[in-house]
Amino acid sequence: MAARELRQRLTDTEKRLWVELRLYKIDGLQFRQQHPIGPYIVDFCCIRARLIVEIDGEIHEHQQEYDAERDDYLRTLGYSVLRFSNDQVLYKLDDVLAGIRLACSPSPAHGGGGWGVGAPPGLPDDAM
Repeated sequence: MAARELRQRLTDTEKRLWVELRLYKIDGLQFRQQHPIGPYIVDFCCIRARLIVEIDGEIHEHQQEYDAERDDYLRTLGYSVLRFSNDQVLYKLDDVLAGIRLACSPSPAHGGGGWGVGAPPGLPDDAM
């Protein structure tokens, strides 16, 4: 399925997060939805911050190996990948947005790119 078609078929959870990411609402950064990178189409991408945000629905419980390979590929291109569950977006949206904002913030310790590996503060490590 092409990225353009996926943009027209956002899930309710993706729509909810998109409302918060669009129009430069996160620190003036531009996010793209259903953006192609190599052979993959990512849910949300901020090219300037080299950040990909994925929302994992139930299907991701059965494709963890595929997701890990995909994330490894995207990391080789210099992207950080954040993964949030549908429930996190629906019920802890403020925490999700705080994690995204933090990941987009330059970090002196890491030379940019935010907090790096693991879940953002306030979210369990298995949230990713």
